Amino acid sequence: MTRILGLFALTLASASLYAANDAVRRLELSAIVLDEIMAAPDKGIPQDLLSKAACVVVIPGMKKGAFIVGGKYGKGFIECRKADGRWSAPAAVRVEGGSFGLQIGGSETDVVLLVKNKGGMDKLLSNKFTIGVDAAAAAGPVGRTSSAETDAQMHAEILSWSRARGVFAGISLEGATMRPDDDSNKDLYRKPVTNREIVTGNVKPPAAAAKLIADLEKYSGS
Repeated sequence: MTRILGLFALTLASASLYAANDAVRRLELSAIVLDEIMAAPDKGIPQDLLSKAACVVVIPGMKKGAFIVGGKYGKGFIECRKADGRWSAPAAVRVEGGSFGLQIGGSETDVVLLVKNKGGMDKLLSNKFTIGVDAAAAAGPVGRTSSAETDAQMHAEILSWSRARGVFAGISLEGATMRPDDDSNKDLYRKPVTNREIVTGNVKPPAAAAKLIADLEKYSGS
């Protein structure tokens, strides 16, 4: 019996370590995605929009067709500006469903969202948030400046971009739902903590978040 209990405890510990490593790896991938997108010559997210954003969401390797026909899902992180203008620790999110338009090809897609104001941020931090329903959303412009923004983009609370098979473009995520990923937060912070507590409080970011936070500060001019 003791041996069985020992094996059971070891299995639980291994599962917990795997989950923590998985969350850390997603953080590292999120930094890579942002770096590569912003480094693309004459493309990428306009820096003047990023410099004004209230929050940024990065979802590396979003998948489609995994749980229902035509369905999509992914896990990523949201970071928001704090009162002092610096970026918060990352809070984990899950994204499911939604229409991704015709621009996306391939089975995995990197997705980046900019939340333009505090109103959008408050909605994003709710228990369940639907893009295009709870807040106006639009495909983001591509380039070094936002001079090509359309009227829809100017009035949207959320702008979204995607990258699949090397092609980067603005894209609509109408109907996609986003909710906190409580399990990943617990794995990263070693305790239960809400997304609102993470991005609006004084939660210390995990070491694995250093690169993503540094990139956001660099590209947004913080």
